[in-house]
Amino acid sequence: MRAVCQRVRDARVSIEGHVAGEIGAGLCILVGVARGDGEDEVARLAGKIARLRIFEDEAGRFDRSLLDTGGAALVVSQFTLIADSTRQKGTRPDFGHAAPKDQAEPLIERFCEELRSLGVPVETGVFGARMVVEIINDGPVTIILDV
Repeated sequence: MRAVCQRVRDARVSIEGHVAGEIGAGLCILVGVARGDGEDEVARLAGKIARLRIFEDEAGRFDRSLLDTGGAALVVSQFTLIADSTRQKGTRPDFGHAAPKDQAEPLIERFCEELRSLGVPVETGVFGARMVVEIINDGPVTIILDV
């Protein structure tokens, strides 16, 4: 699994002009599921993100997490994160390592459940939909996590 975590002041995901999910301060999390990923990767990634210290304390140091700040998560599935662009010829990414829908969708749902069980409020996009993601990046702070 791979996640791109962006610290945000506000974020929303819309589908055909209708807001599917929206948060205030917290993290916009783009999540890609690779073939072979499972429950262990889900739990590890959710725990890592919930405790990721990328929010500033009173001294301005990155020392607080979503759990510390009470921030929310906007989770958006994004299979393109699993793209392989290392081929020697051509410029088209290879998406063959991304998990198929029947494997990926339940793992994305489980990832959201795991974050919620840790105490993080979660909003989502819609799996497989063409979405418009709007964020106000705070910092900017963007962290890429692989598990």
